[in-house]
Amino acid sequence: MIDEVREFVREQVVPHEGLLLACDFDGLSAALEPLRLEVKRRGWWAPQVEREHGGMGLDLVTHGRMGEVMGWSPLGHYVFGSQAPDAGNIEVLTEFGSAAQKERWLGPLVAGEIRSCFGMTEPEHAGSNPTVMSTTARLDGDEWVINGHKWFTTSADGASLCIVMAVTEGDDVPRHGRASMIIVPMDAEGFVHERRIPIMGDEGAGHFSHSEIRLNSCRVPAENLLGERGAGFAIAQQRLGPGRIHHCMRWIGIAERCFDMMCRRAATREISPGVMLGSKQTIQNWIAESRVEIDASRMMVLDTAERIDRDGVFKARNQISAIKFYVAGVLQSVMDRSLQTHGALGMTDDTVLSFFFRHERAARIYDGPDEVHKAVVARRVLKAYGVRV
Repeated sequence: MIDEVREFVREQVVPHEGLLLACDFDGLSAALEPLRLEVKRRGWWAPQVEREHGGMGLDLVTHGRMGEVMGWSPLGHYVFGSQAPDAGNIEVLTEFGSAAQKERWLGPLVAGEIRSCFGMTEPEHAGSNPTVMSTTARLDGDEWVINGHKWFTTSADGASLCIVMAVTEGDDVPRHGRASMIIVPMDAEGFVHERRIPIMGDEGAGHFSHSEIRLNSCRVPAENLLGERGAGFAIAQQRLGPGRIHHCMRWIGIAERCFDMMCRRAATREISPGVMLGSKQTIQNWIAESRVEIDASRMMVLDTAERIDRDGVFKARNQISAIKFYVAGVLQSVMDRSLQTHGALGMTDDTVLSFFFRHERAARIYDGPDEVHKAVVARRVLKAYGVRV
């Protein structure tokens, strides 16, 4: 199956990347729809979703391997119905959604008929500490009244619903138990989509964008609460564990694509008559280092996925933090080496490298910046030696 998916991505999906680089998102969406239908026909749709809800029902290890293959193209996960943030929101709705919430939102979301977004990060607070936020939700009769300001709400443009993290509990409650998750339809009164945030000059649109939103006394029914009151942080952690496997394997797929481009450039670019770029030791070092770092990343991530499948997210939390910062660093190194090998061409949109560089530099920031994950790993290691940080 992995070989067949690899061939499909490279032969059927990659040719459409020009529409993405040209920012023709309407054309891109229309062009990708037949591919999504073909993926469904072949039984490859939504690999991360349980079979009873319309997906492939793959374990995390197998989905990780498939995620790497899909990650070869920035369009891959979308074509296969496993793109973030929908994948994570589907997991949350599956695990914590009520019967009514699943009927209204889960089915259409899994089928790819609608898209969703996740509103947690706020410009006024450090995203590395999600227990501190200003967005609030208070009950007024049978409705939640939500006020707040969110940004980097990925895929909000054109989405149908947003799962919003908001403080619902008072200061007398421990800080990890103050926030709740609430489903907010994007057309709810008081929900304002302010703008798509330009990422290094690329504003994007649709699924391939990040938005700033405001909730101005936005009212939604009380039954839109997702899970229990005050459980928002715990649900988010449950969502992020497998989500980091998904991200890391996608990054490895991107790194493999960049590596392949670097090697092809080194093998075909003449720097003087008859002398190829790949003959230079610096390029050879980059190729050797990249090959080993990518392979090491894959082994680490798949080992972590196996641990999660076997023992659960909590027991694998050290490994999850480790792969998050390590693989993000490898991705950046390989992208940079590949871009440098391409010279001025690498800076242009004539290749997919510039898109990767713009949009994947954030890998070292979102879902917890490198520094936080390193501190977490070090703190837990030192605890075993009797040092409490």
